[in-house]
Amino acid sequence: MDIENLIKENKGTVVDVRTPSEFMGGNVAGSLNIPLNEVVERLDEIKSLSLPLILCCASGGRSGQAHHYLSNQGVDCVNGGSWLNVNYYQSQKA
Repeated sequence: MDIENLIKENKGTVVDVRTPSEFMGGNVAGSLNIPLNEVVERLDEIKSLSLPLILCCASGGRSGQAHHYLSNQGVDCVNGGSWLNVNYYQSQKA
């Protein structure tokens, strides 16, 4: 399923892997902030979230790294790319 449909159907959890200061500057409503450098140590917490995870960051690079790691750990996730794109899809929900 594509990211747009996941968001429209309220499936999964949006996880923003930017730094806390970047996240505070703007984020997707209802998203969680788990910075990329904390993903490994917070793996148990991440696995307990509603799946699939929709990962986002500033441009898609860090969320791509998180996606690679988490998918190798068996976590159902997708790289949503920029948080601005994810936010746009979120705003289009009926």
